[in-house]
Amino acid sequence: MQSNIIATYKQRWSIRPRNLVPDLIAGFTTAVSSIPDSMASALLAGINPLTGLYTMIIATPLGALFTSSEAMHISTTSALSLAVASSLTGMSPDMKLQAVYMLALMVGVIQITLGLLKMGYLVRFVPFSVMTGFLNGVAILIILGQLGDFTGYSSPYSNRVVQAFDTAVNTAKIIPPILVVGLVTVILILVFNRFKLTKRYSLILAMIIASTLAALPSFELVPTVGDVTSVPNALPQFHLPNFSLLLSLIIPAFALSIIGLVQGAGISQGYANPDGKFPDPSGDFFGQGVANLAASFFRGMPAGGSLSGTALVVGSGARTRWANVFAGILIAIIILLFSHLVELIAMPALAGLLMVIGFQTIKPTDITTVWQTGLTPRVVMIITFVGTLIMPLQFAVLMGVALSIVLYITQQANRIKLVEIIPQKGGFPLERPAPAILPSHKITLLYPYGSLFYAAAKTLEENLPVPEDSRNAVVIFLLRGYDQFGSTMIGVLDRYARTVQDHGGKLILAGLSEGVQTQLERTGLLELIGKENIFMATDEVGMAANQAFEYGQKWLDELDQQEKQVQNES
Repeated sequence: MQSNIIATYKQRWSIRPRNLVPDLIAGFTTAVSSIPDSMASALLAGINPLTGLYTMIIATPLGALFTSSEAMHISTTSALSLAVASSLTGMSPDMKLQAVYMLALMVGVIQITLGLLKMGYLVRFVPFSVMTGFLNGVAILIILGQLGDFTGYSSPYSNRVVQAFDTAVNTAKIIPPILVVGLVTVILILVFNRFKLTKRYSLILAMIIASTLAALPSFELVPTVGDVTSVPNALPQFHLPNFSLLLSLIIPAFALSIIGLVQGAGISQGYANPDGKFPDPSGDFFGQGVANLAASFFRGMPAGGSLSGTALVVGSGARTRWANVFAGILIAIIILLFSHLVELIAMPALAGLLMVIGFQTIKPTDITTVWQTGLTPRVVMIITFVGTLIMPLQFAVLMGVALSIVLYITQQANRIKLVEIIPQKGGFPLERPAPAILPSHKITLLYPYGSLFYAAAKTLEENLPVPEDSRNAVVIFLLRGYDQFGSTMIGVLDRYARTVQDHGGKLILAGLSEGVQTQLERTGLLELIGKENIFMATDEVGMAANQAFEYGQKWLDELDQQEKQVQNES
């Protein structure tokens, strides 16, 4: 086992000379683009911009070495940054940083644990409608959250939607030079994106050009990164997180883990490895966990699989995971040699960059898909979207997941359908709605469509033919395809069997699986119904139903003969 793991990682980490140059080029392109992006993400979280850079230096290369995906780019993301910001509300700046380091550690431990337990399938329990509402809500919050740095007016309110309205009614307090730098950044990004030669570097080029405006005399009021923090020409130092914050950060840590893992799952499902196979989500869980755990000890923030970053790496010509490793190394080199230039970046330029990223994060196609799918996903998406705008993000995600589960259970309970199957001599059987009242002296074959667990079983009971006014009725339940019953369904069968039997009738179960038969034995229901009234499923579809029908007809014929005999004797 251990030798297989070692062999797997040796194969993952091998460097082929023919891939070295393409991976270096892709790594350099990603590194240059990631510097402003990571700093902006840290600002989005309300913490020191250096935290974003340190995260890229540690999390990006380490995550690349341990993920199952060759292409996955692990970095700071807007969704994670906003969730972090929501988790830090009310904390002092120093305490915020300590909490961020601890969050990264806790997220790392959770993700590593899920990866080792092979829990990658869990991502299917986070509905697409929840993530669509959440990510589009995040996109709006990204845009609104930059208004302070973009305009120079700092709103006193905490909610970003309220801040936007407050800014709109206080336009006289906007500082024109700051607004001009932000607008120039946005315009330049849009212009550079129109040309193939500059599209890959649009973010970095626009930020550099717009930042040069801050050096002009009339733009002296424009703040720069150097005004917010000093950028040391040194690598991040080892630092122990504050473990006393653990209990207070449990809920945010789980919410951040969900956000990161779902974002990563989108990459796992969208980018195949060079061998043509799609990555193992559990392996990607583990790789993201390693990245976060390591980043927590070097003053980093929670990171996760970045869809935009992965698209950039792949689009830049990356062939292996080493492109992301090189990206982290190159960011460290740039910090060591050119930290003084990083300090000259204008804050409104970073704000403009984030606004563009926010607009790019809005997914109209996904919104349309969810909207056209049905009422339940539509409601889930809207509620999650609104919740994202008005409440802390970690609670918005958990609320969306909980709501989708509740709506799904309700929908499944109401989806149960009970029909009557009517055999036809020499032809195919007919299907029609189950009768409201159970007919006497007749066989009624009932087939349920849908789940028979929990509330659905109660819905089924409400739709069963009423047996109280019947005599000598035979009810055959066709149950092929059901491997297990819940306790609620066992109770439904128990009550119905007793009522039918009390009125001289017989309940027969056809197409039974071994799993259901075991449940009936353990609960004593098999003894109540009678072993002779159980017909197990066979490889031949319909065989058990035919046998049950013949047996039921024979029982009715014998009962009729007995009644005639009694009448003749009387």
